[in-house]
Amino acid sequence: METNDWKPVLEALLFAADQPLPASLLAEAAETDLQTVSETLLALAADYDAGGRGVRLTEIAGGWQFLTREEYAPQLGRMLRGKKKMRLSRPALETLAIIAYKQPVTKGEVDAIRGVDSSGVLNTLLERELVTIRGRSKVVGRPLLYGTTGEFLSYFGLNDLNELPRVEELKAIVGEKEPESVEAETDLFLPIRVDAGELPVGAMDVTEVALVSEETVGTGVPAGAPDDPLEYALADDDSSDDEDSVTVSADEATGDEGEVHADDSV
Repeated sequence: METNDWKPVLEALLFAADQPLPASLLAEAAETDLQTVSETLLALAADYDAGGRGVRLTEIAGGWQFLTREEYAPQLGRMLRGKKKMRLSRPALETLAIIAYKQPVTKGEVDAIRGVDSSGVLNTLLERELVTIRGRSKVVGRPLLYGTTGEFLSYFGLNDLNELPRVEELKAIVGEKEPESVEAETDLFLPIRVDAGELPVGAMDVTEVALVSEETVGTGVPAGAPDDPLEYALADDDSSDDEDSVTVSADEATGDEGEVHADDSV
């Protein structure tokens, strides 16, 4: 079969899916080779871009998915008005940003950066499948290690973690703000590339991630850490997470860190 013959097949598979589909899964479902699928997906995406359609085919979260175009966000907003949308609280956004940049990371490390207990927040993020347990650290007590998931990438419109802004880019964004504006805001925001109109129907309406709140970090940074809490939160961990971690099964990943505390509300 030629590329054009595979287009309607892949189009149907993608249309029926409610999440990004990897090319390998599409190849398996279509019973063809990966190269044919990859070439067909690129051709199909070009067709949608050139045709002036209301949706486009985009590579996101390690797979392919149809997304609405940003220019139709107002109409979509009116249609979806009143629908319940899952939102994340500021503590959840702080915790999620720390995990995204320092993963795999233990709860203790997250607590040290934020200055408060994060048990309740972590439980919520686990329930929403935005973070997952990656294993256990080899340090004393073997605490659980946390990392982000494919759902995290899809939530924020990222194809992979390499698309997260670098520290230098974030500092440049802050530097462009007026001094009084910076002082008035306690959160640093991480812009992402997906507009509200591009999100699939039912997707979460979040286009910014609060990284580190100066109010919550204040006294929680360990002695000897950089004065800038953001620099500490995003600093490269030279202690080699690979040497300190081991893989565990889901059944083994249990412990006292699953307890919910009232210190954080999500």
